[in-house]
Amino acid sequence: MSQLHGFRDRVERAIRLTEQLNARPYDDQDAIRATWAELTGQPIDETFRLIPPVYSDHGINIRLGRNVFINQGCRLNDIGGIEIDDDVMIGPSVSLITSGHPVDPSRRRSGITAAPIRIGRNAWIGASAMILQGVTVGADSVIGAGSVVTHDVPPATVAVGAPARMVRRID
Repeated sequence: MSQLHGFRDRVERAIRLTEQLNARPYDDQDAIRATWAELTGQPIDETFRLIPPVYSDHGINIRLGRNVFINQGCRLNDIGGIEIDDDVMIGPSVSLITSGHPVDPSRRRSGITAAPIRIGRNAWIGASAMILQGVTVGADSVIGAGSVVTHDVPPATVAVGAPARMVRRID
């Protein structure tokens, strides 16, 4: 029961802090960064930019590099951990979903599956893309708008569709 209580406490904390974050005006990036630092428990580089609103279920499992941009309406489900390298751009309404439930119906309501998402340096994640648990997006890659990424994307690759598939390499 204490494990469930700790889980609930972390979720309630993240909801409270994202509500505060989402009340900040865009032109007060210092306040946005300060609230983001509190949410994640990590120091935040002054080059970080965020357009609220943003949503997270834990916050404490998100790691950001330098010069990261997150556009409005993003969902960062970070139970499994999210690592975003330097110079990454994340479009509006992107979802990074690191957890789910077991497929087995007898375990579905009693368990959670989770695996980290890693986004490599200088990647660009297009509007409304969804990246699922356990996926690594390679450096310099582009994920097309609306794509659903279920498998790793190699570096310097354009991937699009649902499920996302590689359509070309970036030279």
